[in-house]
Amino acid sequence: MTADFVREVMTPGVVAVRPDASLVEAAQLMRAQDIGDVVVADGRRVVGILTDRDITVRSVAEGIDPLTVSAGSMCSTQPLLVAPDDPVAAVSALMRAHAVRRLPVVEDGLPVGMVSLGDLAGAQDPGPALAEISRAEPDGQDAYGQDTL
Repeated sequence: MTADFVREVMTPGVVAVRPDASLVEAAQLMRAQDIGDVVVADGRRVVGILTDRDITVRSVAEGIDPLTVSAGSMCSTQPLLVAPDDPVAAVSALMRAHAVRRLPVVEDGLPVGMVSLGDLAGAQDPGPALAEISRAEPDGQDAYGQDTL
């Protein structure tokens, strides 16, 4: 199956937390939803992405108390955003260029879904994106340029 637009391959719906939610709240939500990341949203505006890796590497491993630290202070800020009508090929290239594995899909400022490399697996030529991201050397930063070490 090939797909032309993000809306054809994205996972609809977004699991989000407020910036003031604790890391424990975010982790419990991730566990309940069986996901590895949540969108951090201030009302309708996406302010960041918080991953399970952010929680473990950027906070717990540093001895930070996950009950007292907010999702907004630990999330990767200014995430790349895509739209449902963006071409799959362009999103694949964007993911490859920024070594990103998943992106929020936003329509009229409102998060409406997520698109991941897995979603692109059945779309137009994802092989190079998957291969390049998998080969990328860890550089002490997450996919949005935030320090992780």
